[in-house]
Amino acid sequence: MVLLTDKIQKRLTIQVEDIAEATTAIRSLDWERDRFDIEFGLQNGTTYNSFIIRGDKLALVDTSHEKFRQLYLKTLQGQVDLSQLDYLIISHTEPDHSGLVRDVLALAPHVTVVGSKVAIQFLENFVHQPFTKLIIKNGDVLDLGAGHEIEFVIAPNLHWPDTIFSFDRGTQILYTCDAFGMHYCSDAVFDEDLSKIEPDYRFYYECLMAPNARSVLSALKRMGELPTVGTIATGHGPLLRHNVGELVQRYQDWSQLKAKAETSVAVFYVSDYGYSDRLSQALARGIAKTGVAVEMMDLKSADPQEVQELVGRSAGIAIGMPPGQGKIAELAQAAIGTILVAAKNKQTIGLFESYGGDDEPVDPLVSKLREIGVSIAFPAIRIKETPTEAIYQQCEEAGTDLGQLLTKDKAIKQMKSLDSDLDKALGRISGGLYIITAKKGDSSSAMLASWVTQASFEPLGLTIAVSNDRAIDSLMQVGDKFVLNMLEEGNYQTLMRHFLKRFAPGADRFEGVNTQAAENGSPILQDALAYIECEVVSRLACGDHHVVYATVDTGRVAKVEGLTAVHHRRVGNHY
Repeated sequence: MVLLTDKIQKRLTIQVEDIAEATTAIRSLDWERDRFDIEFGLQNGTTYNSFIIRGDKLALVDTSHEKFRQLYLKTLQGQVDLSQLDYLIISHTEPDHSGLVRDVLALAPHVTVVGSKVAIQFLENFVHQPFTKLIIKNGDVLDLGAGHEIEFVIAPNLHWPDTIFSFDRGTQILYTCDAFGMHYCSDAVFDEDLSKIEPDYRFYYECLMAPNARSVLSALKRMGELPTVGTIATGHGPLLRHNVGELVQRYQDWSQLKAKAETSVAVFYVSDYGYSDRLSQALARGIAKTGVAVEMMDLKSADPQEVQELVGRSAGIAIGMPPGQGKIAELAQAAIGTILVAAKNKQTIGLFESYGGDDEPVDPLVSKLREIGVSIAFPAIRIKETPTEAIYQQCEEAGTDLGQLLTKDKAIKQMKSLDSDLDKALGRISGGLYIITAKKGDSSSAMLASWVTQASFEPLGLTIAVSNDRAIDSLMQVGDKFVLNMLEEGNYQTLMRHFLKRFAPGADRFEGVNTQAAENGSPILQDALAYIECEVVSRLACGDHHVVYATVDTGRVAKVEGLTAVHHRRVGNHY
């Protein structure tokens, strides 16, 4: 079944597949979606997965995105008699999975909605109509009959505060919604070809799960108490069946690496208010890029004791401003009061508005924090319009600034610890001087680079090493395009000084620089010796850097007789 939307002609299809005894997947395939949550791009579209479990009782696990309303509801009604639907299990209430809950309730008003306490609260605010509900706790079991016993695992902050996993003991299927998923659209229902999905699996983890690594480990520990999991039914992308052990172990390894960081930051936000959750995720990604652990907490449902403990063990704190009026405001402001009591003068703090239309003013809170004696990591992010890609980029860069401030002393110590002879020897590895420029949507960035080399003749390709905490790294994912600008020997000081300076989060890195747009949209520096337009093909994680391999599309030399500037370092353990 196919639908092409009228305005933008995006291909949407529905796929129905039996995945186990009396269990059916309804996969909503969004083939050409190129952005998710605005702040990061997609290369291979995405899917929204929903599931039907037929025991003596009939259950539906999650719904779909509202853009699939016509297709999904028609398909669902073709699969089941909604008058016989007993349960609607909500893995979490993010709109891409619960966007059609209101429609299902209209067609099956008798259904019992199953979810965590927080999820049920969110839904009550969302659907604005009474419904029968069943609030579950960790370890609770719902018996559907015919062997389908559903055991629930509470897994908050993956990546919403209300997330649950649902394990069907009869089929050994674990329904995990966002966790273990990926934005990858294909007709393949399962993960037969691991090599095809690996980059998207890792990218998805880094964007959505890495900022919540400690929550991932908690969920994995609870998963370990379940019987053998044969299939992981994810909310996005292919279901995992052929590589379950391998892909779960990767989550374990990646999360342990991030969670063991000595330094951590607490990010407080208000879910389901304005853009607080999205903005906080962008900020958390920026923090995580610096190797600092992140713990996120929803102010709307925060327990005072947990708030106090989290603040006490965190070196840094980031707060999304809550609404100024209403019930949510009372809960959130009480939590902020606890934060102020628990905060210490050696902590580093940053604030951002949520653009909910009624944000609590920033300045009074900044004043109270200054009285305590905390350090302010970055100027408060004041959002006066619907967040754009540039605003999400600003939040990510602010998070990186916060993380770098907290790790500065450790970084200096590591630099001094390297053997002086080895340090000097590494410094003798020379490189050219280049400026990488990239633009995607209304986000743009640039960086000075010297770790660049040609890597292949057929196709023409090159590699660039990019530090994990560079702002431009978010614009150099697989499929992204950029420009490599080569600086000229004897004529590079002005550009080098400009791009070496520290930019405030969200600042225009090209202000005062002569540029023109390349064919791929990225800025060309008009004072550069030459430029090459490139497209990222693959990325390889290398410790604190990624090596990016890109193919070359086109290029031009401005001065035929010019030579590329050469860079010699004195030391080899820092820039």
